[in-house]
Amino acid sequence: MLAVDLLVAVPLLGVAAVIALGRGSATRPRAIALAFSVAFTAVFASLASAGVLTGTAVDGIRLAREAFPFWTLRIDGLSAPLLALTAVLGPVAVLASWGVREKAAAHHALLLGLQASIAGVFLAADVILLYVFWEAVLIPMYFLIGVWGHEDRRHAAMKFFIYTFAGSAFMLVGILTAVFQTGHTGLAEVLDSAFVLGQPTLVFWLIAAGMLVKIPAVPVHTWLADAHVEAPTAGSILLAGVLLKMGGYGLLRLALPIAPEVFEAARPILAVLGGVGIFYGAALALAQTDLKRLVALSSVSHMGFVLLGISAGTERGFAAAMLVMVSHGLVAPLLFLLVGQLYDRTHTRDIERFSGMGATLPRWATLFTFAALASLGLPGLSGFPGEFLAVVAGFGAWSYSIVPVMAGLVLAAAYNLRAVKGTLHGEIAEEWAEISDISAGDLVPAVVLAACIVALGVWPMFVLDMTGDALALIAALAGGM
Repeated sequence: MLAVDLLVAVPLLGVAAVIALGRGSATRPRAIALAFSVAFTAVFASLASAGVLTGTAVDGIRLAREAFPFWTLRIDGLSAPLLALTAVLGPVAVLASWGVREKAAAHHALLLGLQASIAGVFLAADVILLYVFWEAVLIPMYFLIGVWGHEDRRHAAMKFFIYTFAGSAFMLVGILTAVFQTGHTGLAEVLDSAFVLGQPTLVFWLIAAGMLVKIPAVPVHTWLADAHVEAPTAGSILLAGVLLKMGGYGLLRLALPIAPEVFEAARPILAVLGGVGIFYGAALALAQTDLKRLVALSSVSHMGFVLLGISAGTERGFAAAMLVMVSHGLVAPLLFLLVGQLYDRTHTRDIERFSGMGATLPRWATLFTFAALASLGLPGLSGFPGEFLAVVAGFGAWSYSIVPVMAGLVLAAAYNLRAVKGTLHGEIAEEWAEISDISAGDLVPAVVLAACIVALGVWPMFVLDMTGDALALIAALAGGM
């Protein structure tokens, strides 16, 4: 179906259009980028008629195998929720970049290129193509951080590149080993022939290493905070919203199915990594005075629930991981968007310098309180269903061993409420007494994300319906239902 291929082609065409038509202007690039990112959303929505929203798998068009040997795209129940997330965040990232004037054409071209690469990761039905898109993601993100970031942007961009490229190098060795031993590159064919692997444990951990860096799991998480703090707002939105989800997606798409027996043995390790991430990420977030770094480190904690859910090895655990990924892909971008809007007005992220913003910026304060409540897992908002289900699945798999994880939930409430108290309450700081509240234009992307957060919190089955039987099939491979 052509629409599947258009999910990659449309943003790439947008890159060409921005470069060709947007040079020398600060306004045309953002308008063109918004048009193409909305077109991406429209293309995804058009796939609803093919059953994508109910878990039906849809293949892309068949190109000549001789000319395009690895070009095979497919959308199914595992990729559809994350592509839907990409479709929401694309326009949000462009709107968050509306004020960018320095090298605006290059900035918006990189945003569209990043969107195309991310979509390619979720659509690739060939392991070589998957790796190409996986690596392609690094290029636009590196330049977005390194050129449009803050004071220490070059160090953060290089650290991001080194960590993620190193993880990808391990992943490449694992993929090539699987390709050479099975004689196939098609994802389905590789997985069907995986029983011939001579060293499945080595292949599993090589591939899993790349995924764990991307999640990121402790102790390979240290690149994340620097990348987020120094990245421009749009970069943080896409990094937190969809790039981190590539790790969880990769574990379920490739690492687990290629060596299910090894995954069974690795489950306790993944559970420990998830539990440590939940607690340690929350503890680090609580200790921060930089508001953006606080939000960044909270991602380590939230993504720990993804590993905890996957470690359960059951359909319920995988469903929890998917819900957490989608929820975090909405809540973290909203928080980064709001922190970016505050920074644009104050040029600081120091919580200790903020006070009384609830009276000075009432619209911003309302949204920030809402986002913080979603982050701490308030029932009725998107953070609750996935993390609650992850704890239930984890308890079913590991019994009372997961009790220490509960401390991470308490710390999540603590750092979110501390952020709200430190920025919104108290006497109005004199230096911010005259700053203006967010405009109607600023409200648009924030309200879109807030609406999605409420929708997912009230009806999480919308996401689970999109997965169809994909999670059940993976659970059957893992030996747990």
